[in-house]
Amino acid sequence: MNAPGLLRRLLDATYALAAGVAALSLLGIFCVMIAQMGLREVGMQVPGSDDLSAYLCVATTFFALAATFKRGELIRVGMGIEKLSPPVRRGAEILALLIAGAVVAYITWWTAQDVLFSWEIEEVAQGTVPFLIWIPKLAMPIGAGLLLVAIIDEFVIVLGGAKPTYVVAAEDRAARGDFSAEV
Repeated sequence: MNAPGLLRRLLDATYALAAGVAALSLLGIFCVMIAQMGLREVGMQVPGSDDLSAYLCVATTFFALAATFKRGELIRVGMGIEKLSPPVRRGAEILALLIAGAVVAYITWWTAQDVLFSWEIEEVAQGTVPFLIWIPKLAMPIGAGLLLVAIIDEFVIVLGGAKPTYVVAAEDRAARGDFSAEV
């Protein structure tokens, strides 16, 4: 049982928006590296480029988590679950989603606490540009929080008796002969 239409569209749009932010962060890394290469030829450099690239790398990773999970492209150990009968498999999926939800909730909580601490002490980067650290750190609790929402979303779907979206997405890719996510 999927969420009602409006909620489903809102959740899917949120996952897609986060994936778009991840893509822009990846593009940002590319731009910083190209600028760094170009300026190096004239004896200059982009101040704080190493820090900025690292922050964008974290944003790319965390903002992509929810959409990647929903598309069934995160690493899963499905070999054992796939062999189970449908009722037992459903129970295993529920248990796996509960464990994943607990772990991601823990990660979300502590990364949020880290952001708050950095904001409270006005922590700045030690590199050539004194970036306020709490700003790039926001990607971690936001991205992890979106992954938590996606896990809860899947939990509700499985509780309703439907096949998880990530399983359906993987089966659709396999039916088309696309095994790229399986490599």
